[in-house]
Amino acid sequence: MNLVSYEFVACQAANKGVLILSEFAGAAQSLGAGAILVNPWNVAEVASSIGYALNMSADEREKRHHHNFLHVTTHTSQGWAETFVSELNETIVEAQLRSRQIPPPLPIEAAVDRYACSNNRLLILGFDATLTEPLDALWRKGNQIKELKHKIRSDLREPLRKLCDDPKTTVLVLSGSNRNALDNNFGDFNLWLAAENGIFLRATTGEWMMTMPENTSMDWVDSVKHVFEYFTQRTPRSHFELRETSLIWDYRYSDAEFGRLQARDLLMHLWTGPISNLSLDVVQGSQSIEVRSVGVTKGAAIDRILGEIVHNKGMKEPIDYVLCMGHFLAKDEDIYSYFELMLPSETPTSSSSQVPTPFGTPTAGSSAAPLKKQHSLSPGKKSSFIGESMLDPMMGADRMSLLEGSSLINLQAENYFSC
Repeated sequence: MNLVSYEFVACQAANKGVLILSEFAGAAQSLGAGAILVNPWNVAEVASSIGYALNMSADEREKRHHHNFLHVTTHTSQGWAETFVSELNETIVEAQLRSRQIPPPLPIEAAVDRYACSNNRLLILGFDATLTEPLDALWRKGNQIKELKHKIRSDLREPLRKLCDDPKTTVLVLSGSNRNALDNNFGDFNLWLAAENGIFLRATTGEWMMTMPENTSMDWVDSVKHVFEYFTQRTPRSHFELRETSLIWDYRYSDAEFGRLQARDLLMHLWTGPISNLSLDVVQGSQSIEVRSVGVTKGAAIDRILGEIVHNKGMKEPIDYVLCMGHFLAKDEDIYSYFELMLPSETPTSSSSQVPTPFGTPTAGSSAAPLKKQHSLSPGKKSSFIGESMLDPMMGADRMSLLEGSSLINLQAENYFSC
């Protein structure tokens, strides 16, 4: 560890010396508040910074030194050791909790048997790493690197097509991907597509519609975009994607260790800058960071999505079987707990396959609230409450009657499977 900059600050209590520090140095993260940060490869910038430091007023010198001296004297080696041991203990406790609650495997035979006995089935499938090959590694040929595009596995196309063609089965692909990715893979299937975590919805025989809740502001996009652009330029082979409802910075093709360091710095920039006072969610993937409005999750969208599907298909028979499987981010695993609330509380739940939450608590199979109805959201209306669609009090009695009569989920624990 290079401590020269810290030693300089500690020795300048009387003189209030000015620290000029490379922005690439590790100490720039902790002493940047009081130091003058420079790009050491920019000779003109370094020279200008030296001149500025030499002519700096005594008041500014003292303020800058105070910031750094306070950090150096409070963040001691003893404090670092105590923090490290504390976080290590917390990690051990979390690991023990996870190991105690390993979810059981999906009971495939039971899932197939209950499927055969049901009359109105709903299959909710993720896309990335569920219907596609995992993109954990780069495809390399010589020194060239080729980015792999998300594409449905060839061996799944025919089984999926048979499920889609079953008149008793409704298939929904619910993904965080954009609309083009889903159109390119599923355009010739008879199913439903929900893109960008359920914000956009369409049947493959229809047009895309937006299900975004009211009062969802996107004014924050430009400020977050600037941060993503900054780190994209400084992280080779990283890229960011601007979607209509979210921003994603992806570093899966970058050097693994350098990408993690840059991701950590990016999060610090976000939390202390453009999103510090905004109602936004920062969702960390294995090799990505996504920023989106609070409440834009798959679980929050599923209520609106099901309402549209039920109304569009004119379902008369209740949905009596649900299979929900996907490689979802932790923030989006609320889709499992959504269906958990559909289960009668007095019904045993041992037949459901459980999925761990980020804290290791199984979602499917725990105590559930009483059965509740689904309400449809017409293309011309929007829900004003995230997570549970509400009927517009101005809607006609005929329309309300239609929604209540066609939007029932009659789900028993033995007919719900999550994976």
